[in-house]
Amino acid sequence: MESYALLLGATLNAGTVLAIAALGLLINEKAGIVNLGAEGVMLCSAIAGFATVVHTGSDTLGFLAGMGAGALLAAVFGWLVIWLNTNQYATGLALSLFGVGFSAFAGISYVQAKLPERTQFAVPYLSDIPLLGSALFRQHPLVYGAMALTLALTWVLYRSRTGLVLRSVGESPESAHALGYPVRRIRLAAVVTGGALCGLAGAFISIAYTPLWVEGMVAGRGWIALALTTFATWRPARVLLGAYLFGGVTMLQFHLQGVGVNVPSQVLSMLPYLATIVVLALISRNPAWIRINMPASLGKPFHPGA
Repeated sequence: MESYALLLGATLNAGTVLAIAALGLLINEKAGIVNLGAEGVMLCSAIAGFATVVHTGSDTLGFLAGMGAGALLAAVFGWLVIWLNTNQYATGLALSLFGVGFSAFAGISYVQAKLPERTQFAVPYLSDIPLLGSALFRQHPLVYGAMALTLALTWVLYRSRTGLVLRSVGESPESAHALGYPVRRIRLAAVVTGGALCGLAGAFISIAYTPLWVEGMVAGRGWIALALTTFATWRPARVLLGAYLFGGVTMLQFHLQGVGVNVPSQVLSMLPYLATIVVLALISRNPAWIRINMPASLGKPFHPGA
């Protein structure tokens, strides 16, 4: 039972990375923008956050640095695709490649660096509950922050005027423009917000999840987060559940190795990516379901004068 409790705790921890990044990408896509550069953004934010903590000793400043790096890269991406009308897919891929290369270059001197002593978090009294206490109530605050963010985003998108405007920009930017809404600025704000959340996820990896810097340490999580938005049919609560599902599959490989299951390590390592492909293939069997839930202008440029 204790091993399953540890698996549950690791699943929540691993799923948090995917949830925060995917919620950021969800905001982008609700506004009609596809950002394929999440992997590169997360890598740059991971090294920005890690380097900040190394030099300042403050996790808070590290997370803020990661969010700032993510927001800055997203702002550049937004300027290119929203104002200059560059292709969203090609620009996102270029951003991803840039992030991979730049983070590797910037992180050379931090490969052997160590962070200050990590704080052990625990919810008073609840963390003392046998088995489940250690799994559920001894997590980093951002684990609970991801849950709160999901609830907040659900309320904003479906219960507030801000969410209504954001969704209208994603569904019909021409109509929103005709009603007097600054479509380009709204889209840029959504892209920057999404970039900041991807940056927070990247910083979480290098500061809390695996407190060290290794080149390419995001390891495809940006692409899985991108797939999660489609898997969840652009619903925040489903994004969170999907993140925990993929987080559980990721941690399952270590659990199986720990209990002595005789499976090649290469097969276990590919489980998260295999699960992503299988889920997307199953969802794609019903194209109408995707069309109903997908923002109508997703990936399409907006021309105010058209």
